[in-house]
Amino acid sequence: MSAEAIPYTVEPHPDTGVPNPKLGMWLFLASEVMLFGALFSSYILLRVGAEKWPHHTETGLNVPLATINTAVLILSSVTVVMAWYSLKIGDIAKGKLYILATILCAFGFLVIKYFEYSAKFEHYVLFQADGTEVHGHVTDRTSEFITFQPDAHGAAGSPPAAMQLPVADVESGAIKFTNLGPWFSNFYAVYFTLTGLHGLHVVGGIVVFVYLLLTANSWWAKHPEQFTNRIECTGLYWHFVDLVWIFLFPSLYLL
Repeated sequence: MSAEAIPYTVEPHPDTGVPNPKLGMWLFLASEVMLFGALFSSYILLRVGAEKWPHHTETGLNVPLATINTAVLILSSVTVVMAWYSLKIGDIAKGKLYILATILCAFGFLVIKYFEYSAKFEHYVLFQADGTEVHGHVTDRTSEFITFQPDAHGAAGSPPAAMQLPVADVESGAIKFTNLGPWFSNFYAVYFTLTGLHGLHVVGGIVVFVYLLLTANSWWAKHPEQFTNRIECTGLYWHFVDLVWIFLFPSLYLL
């Protein structure tokens, strides 16, 4: 079946007032609102019901990097609008350029998020018998011992001595020693769930934008209006992904 045989891919449907692809995208986004709404509600209930929830200054999250990521996503929303506008005025070259810019912004977001995640998994905490926490990094690991280097504290001076932790005691739980993964606390479970799911949505957007960029010339030659509508519908999805991050950033990093 040819593309022309599918009705209302460009013209508004008389019953809905919008083309069918845009209606389908709005329905899909409605389901996404329910998904993230449920996750945000769970986060609120966990935070309100917790005896103690870490203040944003205690979480160890990198606010400057998250701020840069916020700016990158906002910029990507601008570039996707400019891609749609360029196609609307018939400039396919600029349209492709802005689609490429959107893809680069999305990759930039994921690269920054990779550095954030890496810092968490490389940061370890040793819980001592008196209940205090010693933060640091693993410098060496063998089958018998884990070499743990505590972070330096206080004024200038030599760093604390490295500790040799028996692997058997760590694995058995006799020594409580873990990194800042989702298993560390309810906060980090929420953090990795929400930001991880959001990151998967960013990856999905990249896949679609790459496909549209690679097929831009052929689609533009045959069905320019339909291709423009595809960019608009994908842009709606991308704006939603950006909006979710606008809520995630203050909720996790600033409150």
